[in-house]
Amino acid sequence: MIFSFILASLLYPYGKTQGDSENPVADDGNSPEIAINKSFSFYGKKYNSLFVNNNGVVSFGKYVSEYTPSAFPLKQGIPFVAPFWSDVDNRVSGSISSRQTKDSVLLSRFAADLSRYHVDISFTPVWMFIATWDKVGYYGSASNKVNTFQVVLATDGVISFIMLNYADIQWTTGTENDGDIYTGLGGTPAQAGFDSGDKENYYNIPGSRTDEILNIKKTTNVGEPGRWVFKVDKSIIGVPTPESDCLDE
Repeated sequence: MIFSFILASLLYPYGKTQGDSENPVADDGNSPEIAINKSFSFYGKKYNSLFVNNNGVVSFGKYVSEYTPSAFPLKQGIPFVAPFWSDVDNRVSGSISSRQTKDSVLLSRFAADLSRYHVDISFTPVWMFIATWDKVGYYGSASNKVNTFQVVLATDGVISFIMLNYADIQWTTGTENDGDIYTGLGGTPAQAGFDSGDKENYYNIPGSRTDEILNIKKTTNVGEPGRWVFKVDKSIIGVPTPESDCLDE
């Protein structure tokens, strides 16, 4: 019970009560293109709009309806962040919601979180975007298994960070990707990480597209299970070296 509470507390506030907009209830759906009121720098390119895609992806420049996850880098060259790219189906259960915010309390919370992980980086965000997949099921599901996860984008106008938060992961694969109808496991499991779209700068979180991705809420690159944080504006900070341990023991 205590461990579950810790994981849930990693999520930033979300939902209708927070002013979020909800994605359509649709197979392989997405939000409309969302104009963001502060440019987000991603590997030297500035983006002024994005899409929240039902299948666990936030993308820049183009929506992503693909439900079969691929390893990064992608041939298509679409820049996007994938907290949990998989065959989500919110017709089965759950909701996908998002908002951009300049709320001082949330901005301060992000700054405080980051200062615990990177004491050498001075960062005071002026804008954040929060997208949350809340208790979402998988395509073809004949179970009550659901996933809850979140992506947070933050910028001070120059420096940009991505934060991925995982509260509960119970399935990895929809039935169209050969997942089991009852367990949501097997086949081609979910992909997590990000891809800048330039075929050079990307990161696959360990366990992606393997059965181990089911345990992503126990992994981290910042010392808190269920959270991954990356600096992504021009050069990357946060990708573990092959020798480093990204598992919380």
